[in-house]
Amino acid sequence: MAALKWLTPRRQSATERSVLAGEAAAEAAEAALTPAAGDPRAAAFFDLDNTIMQGAALFHFGRGLYKRKFFDTRDLLRFAWQQTYFRLAGSEDPEHMQDVRESALSIVKGHRVAELTRIGEEIYDEYMADKIWPGTRALAQAHLDAGQRVWLVTAAPVETAAIIARRLGLTGALGTVAESVGGVYTGRLVGEPLHGPAKAEAVRALATAEDLDLSQCAAYSDSANDIPMLSLVGHPYAINPDAGLRRHAREQGWRLRDYRTGRKAARIGIPAAAGMGAVTGGVLAALAVRRRNSH
Repeated sequence: MAALKWLTPRRQSATERSVLAGEAAAEAAEAALTPAAGDPRAAAFFDLDNTIMQGAALFHFGRGLYKRKFFDTRDLLRFAWQQTYFRLAGSEDPEHMQDVRESALSIVKGHRVAELTRIGEEIYDEYMADKIWPGTRALAQAHLDAGQRVWLVTAAPVETAAIIARRLGLTGALGTVAESVGGVYTGRLVGEPLHGPAKAEAVRALATAEDLDLSQCAAYSDSANDIPMLSLVGHPYAINPDAGLRRHAREQGWRLRDYRTGRKAARIGIPAAAGMGAVTGGVLAALAVRRRNSH
């Protein structure tokens, strides 16, 4: 996926790797951009795992690859354990996430990008489509209906993220960029996974390229790891938050919504922008109806 210009010396600081990963993700997303009508300077950025989708996209992708005999039962059991941990803990454990990324890279090494993209379309239908949170999906649609662009921002591979964004009718996706040469995966990443500070760098790079006003933009995530991204925008939201993000959101006065339980959460609105005041009431009503229907 990545051009050779992204190849860099082995030794880099964590900040340099984050910047590189963010810029690579933004470039990949820019290449697939379709201009949208509406407010040209406002956009929304959604984390994927446990924010839009129940569980982690990489784990669902792994199940699909196992079905197609890309790896053996032992690897599948490891994927299953990591997914179970992720669902129960409700947060990302760095060691587990690093392990699954390394496994995924070793599995796809030597395969063609086009092949994995085709398989990814099938896996979305098999394992991901019914894992989308209706409430978060409605929030994304509300931004689209208001003429704003909506992007996924995720540590999942950019090819997988782009498939999910397209299936949901979103503008595009920022994801982890795996290095490829001649259309074949090398088994290495460009920079580092699009995670934590790298997500913020990706959003900042995309905002610069697209002339977005981040003070008019919104961002949604479940994880304290995404506080750097959430802090960039004028309208941050905590969705299905882990303990760290829930605490930080309350301290900062950010709005919360939890679709995992029936407990009450702060009402969530779509940030005001040109022409948006009239639709807010309808959006909230639609969210309430969709949430009732999802239970």
